[in-house]
Amino acid sequence: QVQLVESGGGLVQAGGSLRLSCAASGTISSILPLGWDRQAPGKQREMVASIISGGKTNYADGVKGRFTISREANTLYLQMNNVKPEDTAVYYCHVLRRYWGQGTQVTVSS
Repeated sequence: QVQLVESGGGLVQAGGSLRLSCAASGTISSILPLGWDRQAPGKQREMVASIISGGKTNYADGVKGRFTISREANTLYLQMNNVKPEDTAVYYCHVLRRYWGQGTQVTVSS
């Protein structure tokens, strides 16, 4: 059983930056895939970024070049740069798409 706790969300102006963190209760250093999804109001949950086999990273087209996913010890990060209003959503981290955090709200003002 892995418990995940996200933090780092908040209100940010367009063009600004945020770093989301996802702390795991157990070791995740060798577990793949893991990543971040998000869900905006009235929309389906969508993949934002993930780390897959071989340590490769995948990004949604809309965040490529702006977001960076990384892992250090038992914490997963999502660095969000040059954020846009359309990035407003609740962000969820996951491990194996089986264990999920409770979500952290990101709101980008224009």
